[in-house]
Amino acid sequence: MNKVLLFNPFAAKNGYRIPNSILQVAASIDGNYEFEFVDGNREKDPWKKIKSYLDSGEFRFFGCTVMPGPQLKQAIPYTKLIRELYPDIINIWGGYFASNQCDTSLKSGFVDFIINGQGDYAFPQLLDMLESGGDDFKSINNLIFLENGEVIKTRKEFIGDQDNLPHLPYEKLHRNYPLKGYLKKTFLGNKTAAYHASFGCPFTCSFCAVVPIYNARWKSKSAENIYRDVKYLIEVHGADAVEFHDNNFFVNEKMVVEFSKLIKKHNIKWWGEGRIDTINKYKDESLQIMRDAGCKMIFFGAESSNDEILEQMDKGGTQTVQQIKDFAARMKQFDIIPEYSFVLGIPQETEEKVRNQITKDIDFIKEIKTINPDTEIIIYLYSPVPTEGSELYESVKKAGFSFPEKLEDWLSTDWEDFDLRRNPLTPWLKPYMVDEIQGFETVLNAHYPTASDYKLSPFQRKTMKIASYIRYKFNFYKWPYELKILQKFWLKYRRPETEGFAMEEL
Repeated sequence: MNKVLLFNPFAAKNGYRIPNSILQVAASIDGNYEFEFVDGNREKDPWKKIKSYLDSGEFRFFGCTVMPGPQLKQAIPYTKLIRELYPDIINIWGGYFASNQCDTSLKSGFVDFIINGQGDYAFPQLLDMLESGGDDFKSINNLIFLENGEVIKTRKEFIGDQDNLPHLPYEKLHRNYPLKGYLKKTFLGNKTAAYHASFGCPFTCSFCAVVPIYNARWKSKSAENIYRDVKYLIEVHGADAVEFHDNNFFVNEKMVVEFSKLIKKHNIKWWGEGRIDTINKYKDESLQIMRDAGCKMIFFGAESSNDEILEQMDKGGTQTVQQIKDFAARMKQFDIIPEYSFVLGIPQETEEKVRNQITKDIDFIKEIKTINPDTEIIIYLYSPVPTEGSELYESVKKAGFSFPEKLEDWLSTDWEDFDLRRNPLTPWLKPYMVDEIQGFETVLNAHYPTASDYKLSPFQRKTMKIASYIRYKFNFYKWPYELKILQKFWLKYRRPETEGFAMEEL
């Protein structure tokens, strides 16, 4: 009667990856509590599977990882249904949606506890306390719960020693869901695995949803332990490429170089997310070692063509507009593809300033493409995140923006698009501005088809480039229907901003 059911809600139809979040939680209780996995990406009817477990009467705890966007479509209604049909089940949520929207989640009436950040210690301690009949929940770090109608957040604990955490129970997941089903064909390889080597990020960007979770702290596993896990995925399950889904994989140059030297002999390709001003400090020798070891592409948050906006975003570090350009050129020397994301539609004092900044950003993106045509460009519409107290968050509140007050309201199509940064719902970004941004994005992606779309043939790429030439050269982005038809119906074009590596953990 004390088993744990761990649920990974649906996130992607075909591009789903190894569910590292619930694997990490499972590792924390492995050997002390029996548990089962349900992966909404691998089940035709996830609720039927969940219900079959709960009907057994053997389960007391339901743990669900909850990220913004598609996962909410299962996380919210399933958790609510569990409360209605199995009122004795204790519902525990994790993931940064739950942490950032804790008031709304807990006051829904069907979420009992939220793991706030790392749950390696908090989750088993919570289960132990509930099993023993205790109620001193304030003694458990990284926990959020309701007490007499008040939301209580306990002390944040950051687990610095990642190497001493238990190994992920891959084989237990494999019994229910063969790992080969998670190894997807990508730009990097035919069997691409997902892995987390570190937690947190040492920076405090005001638009980033993980900032409140880790409070500018970061810690990685050792290069040897990262290599051990990746080697297991290669040798046992046939992985030939790896995506590092860390918030910031490249913080420690020494660790990255050591890992590169270890993994080189396996001849795999790999990708990760980093910062321009961090990796720009790497020695040329380090970058060459990374490339020789299979580092094919790195995702960077370029964000803006305006140094004042970069400061407003609280990017931290030393990133500048000039550095963004110089770094794109430097990456070309080492044949490492820089994947630059830009956030357009940042709030400004007037509508004219918002419009002018969008134009400036578009011109800057085209300049980056001139400097290094291989640079991948991902465009997001600015969507506020609840980093309370930040300058940017306070400015969006003054502009009239607010989040849903009820948990079920997040299920609307508009809010799903908001989470994917396709529809910002912000009062300062007017429809004609959104049309211009999306029109430019369509033209840009046609003129420079993404290198990460392995399905496009040379003929198709050339056709797209010719079809978009006039629009791209003369800045005519309105109504690019002919390009959309090619992208959607003929080429089955891949959208890196919603299907790419950077979205896997959003």
